[in-house]
Amino acid sequence: MPRLSPRLFEPITLNGLTIPHRLWVAPMCQYSSVDGMPSDWHLVHLGSFAIGRAGLIMTEATAVSPEGRISPDDVGIWNDDHTAGWRRVVDFVHGMDSLIGIQLSHAGRKAATYPPTRGRGSVPAEEGGWITVGPSDVAYGPFTTPVALDAAGIAKVVEDYGDAAARAVEAGFDLVEIHAAHGYLLGQFLSPTSNHRTDEYGGDAASRDRLLHEVIAAVRARIPADMPLVLRISATEWVPGGVTLADTIATLQGIEGIDLVSVSSGGNSPDQQIPAGPGYQQPLSRGVRAAIDVPVGVAGLITTPEQAEAVLGSGDADVVYVARQFLREPTFALRAAAALQGELEWAWQYNRAKYIESIP
Repeated sequence: MPRLSPRLFEPITLNGLTIPHRLWVAPMCQYSSVDGMPSDWHLVHLGSFAIGRAGLIMTEATAVSPEGRISPDDVGIWNDDHTAGWRRVVDFVHGMDSLIGIQLSHAGRKAATYPPTRGRGSVPAEEGGWITVGPSDVAYGPFTTPVALDAAGIAKVVEDYGDAAARAVEAGFDLVEIHAAHGYLLGQFLSPTSNHRTDEYGGDAASRDRLLHEVIAAVRARIPADMPLVLRISATEWVPGGVTLADTIATLQGIEGIDLVSVSSGGNSPDQQIPAGPGYQQPLSRGVRAAIDVPVGVAGLITTPEQAEAVLGSGDADVVYVARQFLREPTFALRAAAALQGELEWAWQYNRAKYIESIP
């Protein structure tokens, strides 16, 4: 049987980092932290993907401040204890010759909510909730109405992202991703459905984009010049009057300093109508990839090796993010290599240096 050469297992270089293949673990909230600390759960959860040879492992949405957490049980990186906690996870992943990136996030008006295992909606103060913030005092559905950020609050958000990026570097992460998707704070500023401001951070599209530009600049200034910086963005809101693919493309065409765009969608309105199904976000990544000059990644119900390979073969994306299937099967990358190449030669090649060094 001739050896195949699937695109999925070709390396990709982003800025100064070469990633061994293009099947990556997508960020997945775990609701397993106390006061934002990474726990043993994160070591085992993320470490299992390293043992399974994922190309790159992404952390869950990691809050840049206490008030930026989606729930009280979310992980963060706003203090030095968090940095040390993450370093333990990063060191294990690197010990398995794997790579790991961190997704920096602020939930904005969607913060202080119950984790799925404990209920729905906003958490009251007596149960550990807090006052949420947003671009305007417009609530997300039934959630608590946020306080509109003033100039000092916006400046703090930008500073928090920069400080979190510096801690990520100190913890040893290989890549940083800015979360501007799924209706969290940066996405809230981008959308006319949630941003009703009339100052320099609202109104027309250029003003609504301003905070994202400032956060990207702040993060870029605090990480090494050759470290990849990724932007995750919702390409459409799936609601009338919300952000569209054309709007997102225009935003991305005005951005500098990004090495890859991770395309997702939705999350900023409870009225969204998402046509979910296998590969449902590929048309969005196809449009983005055709319009910008940086690589593009995509996620969205990609569950088989053949499907992942087809995404790349179609030209719709350069990288495939997988979540649910990696949860079910932490060694999904190894099985995909065997299925697409007809053998485990890729796994051997990926590990050969380590094997050779271990021979007495």
